[in-house]
Amino acid sequence: MKQMNKLMGALLGGALMMGALALPTAAQAADKAKLVVQVSDANPATWNLALNNIKNVQKDLGKDNVDLELVAYGPGIGMLKADAEVANRIDEAVDSGVQVMACENTMRGQKLSKADMNAKVGYVKAGVVEILQRQQQGYAYLRP
Repeated sequence: MKQMNKLMGALLGGALMMGALALPTAAQAADKAKLVVQVSDANPATWNLALNNIKNVQKDLGKDNVDLELVAYGPGIGMLKADAEVANRIDEAVDSGVQVMACENTMRGQKLSKADMNAKVGYVKAGVVEILQRQQQGYAYLRP
């Protein structure tokens, strides 16, 4: 009986411990939502969809309640050029607090310089690695 009580106590203690670990703390509940969006497609319709998704997230959650990052690489990098069809929408996204990042690996491969790019975008060494690291940091992932 004594061993049974010890076992029950250990199980109950473990369950309480697991429950305490599973419950979000006040600090965790106050954390911002985080979303990284991949665009590796040169299609303006895909870009407009991605930018609409971002705008809707900001509208629904409040732009101060979410960290948003858009990462472009591969064929999608062209839409971050200064003269791109969606350049004004990229400007609007950056102005609203979205980090828009261009992959430097892709830029080298396509012989693009920072002078070719929209002045408001940022840069990462490798787009795929940036997305991987953001996911490791708790960002949700979206590829429209």
